[in-house]
Amino acid sequence: MERKNPLTHLSQKGRGSPSNAPPQRFNLQDREVDADWLDEREQIGDSPVKLTTDVTVELPKSIINYNKSPDLPFDRSINAYRGCEHGCVYCYARPTHAYHDLSPGLDFESKLFAKPNAAELLRKTFAKPNYQPATLAIGTNTDPYQPIEKRCRITRRILEVMLETLHPVVITTKSNRVVEDIDLLAQLAERTLTAVAISITSLDPKTARLLEPRAPAPARRLKAVKTLSTAGIYVHVNIAPVVPGITDHEIEAIAAAAAECGAKSISFIAMRLPHEVAPLFEEWLEAHYPDRKSKVMSIVRQMRGGKRNDPTFHNRMRGQGPWADLIRSRIAIASRKAGLQKAKIKLRTDLFQRPVIKGSQMELF
Repeated sequence: MERKNPLTHLSQKGRGSPSNAPPQRFNLQDREVDADWLDEREQIGDSPVKLTTDVTVELPKSIINYNKSPDLPFDRSINAYRGCEHGCVYCYARPTHAYHDLSPGLDFESKLFAKPNAAELLRKTFAKPNYQPATLAIGTNTDPYQPIEKRCRITRRILEVMLETLHPVVITTKSNRVVEDIDLLAQLAERTLTAVAISITSLDPKTARLLEPRAPAPARRLKAVKTLSTAGIYVHVNIAPVVPGITDHEIEAIAAAAAECGAKSISFIAMRLPHEVAPLFEEWLEAHYPDRKSKVMSIVRQMRGGKRNDPTFHNRMRGQGPWADLIRSRIAIASRKAGLQKAKIKLRTDLFQRPVIKGSQMELF
């Protein structure tokens, strides 16, 4: 008789996390510091009813996030949204949702926050006399082209400011919806002011649907790579993350497909499981791959110094040990065979034009 998985009933159709995060509320003093953010967690009871997506308007007073992380190629970023409807079960940004007294589990992918004044704040920031331009990253925390962008259009308005001011910008996304802004991106690319990184975790639709239930299918992402590349836009493919025992066998195939579609470079990120993400991912494994759970988590610990996560700079992205070294070697060999290179995204900053804010003294000149 086939053994039924007791956790299968917990999985919400179309959602990544099987449940909300495990209990423990706001114990910052006991939390390990991650390399780029702190977080806390709380318990919110599981609900058997089908989840709907709620969007709350957030009106921040500033929009650019600055960092001093030595393992990041940028020092500033913008996130138009908090939470992400794509529902990627492995998403390292999930714990940040606890700052809103919400769970990093199902709440992260169903209770979202949108910042409709992002473009306005950005223009005001660029207009400041002491602002110095440098590449701005969009999509470092949550996806700028997740489904709600279709109606909110916050990312598009941000790109309009980028084009108006000729400011360099790099976009990271898992969505083919980025193609809808190709008119703006092509104009930026003509001036060497933009590049797009598209994340592809798996080429198998079934695997992708389990890992990233509301993200576009792999074929659509590859089509976006081709469309953007044909328009003269630098496209980088990021295998992010490589999930050991689940997707790592696809490294060579993803590299070949990316090159065939016109991508210029490729990279990878070893799967990160900070804080609540680790138990959520283990619960997901139990629900979908119970036969592989022990193997997968064993490899994760081997790449993370015996733990489920290593938050230190550099190691958090690349991992360590024989398994991480093997993945790096395979990426390097696959890249050479496919004719891909390491990312060489160098955007111009000398074209920047400071905007004039209506009603300001500069408008008089």
